[in-house]
Amino acid sequence: MSVLKRLAGETALYGLPSIVGRSIYFLLVSLHTVAFTAEESGIQIKLFTYVAFLQIVYTFGMETSFFRFATRDNFKSYYDLIFSAVISVSVFFSLVFILFATSIATLIGYPGQEQYIVIMAIVVALDGIVSIPFARLRLERRPRRFAFVRMVNILLNVFLNVFFLWFCRNIYEENFLVFLKPAISYIYYPSFKIGYVFLSNLIANVAFIPLLWDLFRDFKFKFNWKSFEPVWLYGYPILIMGLAGTANQLFDRLTFDSFLPKGFYPGRSSQAALGIYGSCYKLSILMNVVVQAFRYSAEPFFFSQSEDKNAPSTFALVMKWFIIACSVLWVGISVNLDWISPLFLRRPEYREGLAVVPFLLLGNLLLGVYYNLSVWFKLTDKTYYGTWLTFMGAGVNIILNIVLIPYIGYMGCAIAFLLSCAAMTVASYLLGNKYFPVPYSIFSAGAYLTGAALLILVVPLITFSSGWMAALFHLFITFTFIVAVIYFEKIPLGRITSVANKK
Repeated sequence: MSVLKRLAGETALYGLPSIVGRSIYFLLVSLHTVAFTAEESGIQIKLFTYVAFLQIVYTFGMETSFFRFATRDNFKSYYDLIFSAVISVSVFFSLVFILFATSIATLIGYPGQEQYIVIMAIVVALDGIVSIPFARLRLERRPRRFAFVRMVNILLNVFLNVFFLWFCRNIYEENFLVFLKPAISYIYYPSFKIGYVFLSNLIANVAFIPLLWDLFRDFKFKFNWKSFEPVWLYGYPILIMGLAGTANQLFDRLTFDSFLPKGFYPGRSSQAALGIYGSCYKLSILMNVVVQAFRYSAEPFFFSQSEDKNAPSTFALVMKWFIIACSVLWVGISVNLDWISPLFLRRPEYREGLAVVPFLLLGNLLLGVYYNLSVWFKLTDKTYYGTWLTFMGAGVNIILNIVLIPYIGYMGCAIAFLLSCAAMTVASYLLGNKYFPVPYSIFSAGAYLTGAALLILVVPLITFSSGWMAALFHLFITFTFIVAVIYFEKIPLGRITSVANKK
């Protein structure tokens, strides 16, 4: 249990910037849904979808490769080697995008907006370059430094969004401080609009360089193919797996407006429908944040525990509590959407797609379970299985999106994502039992997930005459589910009580 507590502590630290940041980003959702129409939000969502794919290409599996090789041999040698490779790839691809920005903007349907392409090319390059210094902080077990740098980046990004899209916009529109309008006119242009989201991201990413300067200063550029070849052979399946995994998560937003029939949603264009779906998707991101925070700490943790004879039992315990925590989150968000959503989706048009949120939350939960299960092919050096599993999930997602979107719109996207994650999870569990058996508690997992699902299905059927009574009831249901978890998990509760009594 002490090992589990350490993992939980590190997960909290690694996840702090993401969780706090995403919580603050929820405020940005509120800001963006005021500043942008659903149509404009659709453009922003589409461009960030392209960026997500490029981030996988720029790091090409080298973070996981760094964990694997730097723990086996000379740490500094592999740090320099892998960092050199990532810098080279990041600079090369971004230069290509900058040089051909005009053609690329026209190709993806945004002619005359090449400035967006240039800004995002630099953003992705910086993301790729700092990925290895961040991996080094994780490997060296320096979660506080990791959290601090990430938090500075997030807070700066949020500050700049608020500065441009609220402060400058309102001054320009003469809502307050009208005397500052001449000065603001030099930095705020109404036509640039969503470009300020990209610009804020760029400035915040530039700040990574001084914040991580000691890790850059400690680096010496060197590259040797003979040394790099085994690193590449280990990492390239992870690159392919990452692309397939990203397709699994983002294919819907990449192609939704193409598959949706014109006029499917009365009074809404396909681009506006994408903006609605993408904004509702953001309400499910908190589950994704928890999963990501867990991955940051769990990946090096699993490698470090692999030689321990009790590793399978430890991994099973980790899985159990991961599912419990995520089930609570699933219930908490899903049953309280009635009062949560208006806080962030300010324009009523954005709230038309709320029905997708519980499905997306469950999909992200199962994706987290899959990441837990993936320990078997990473520790047995059978990463090619991960590639096939991810391709299978992406295939299920792509086929179901193509089939379902024309008939049920963005609900088809949510169902496709959920079923693809379920398929990957089941297949990985069955294969893991063969190559790296772990005594996972299937009954416990099934019980918590089933209980959560029943609450999410039944609670909306109970109606109240006033909104505040409904909100109180939904909070009560969430609290009841938490109490049930505490009751059934008697051992942890007993330990907590024991510690409290000692104090």
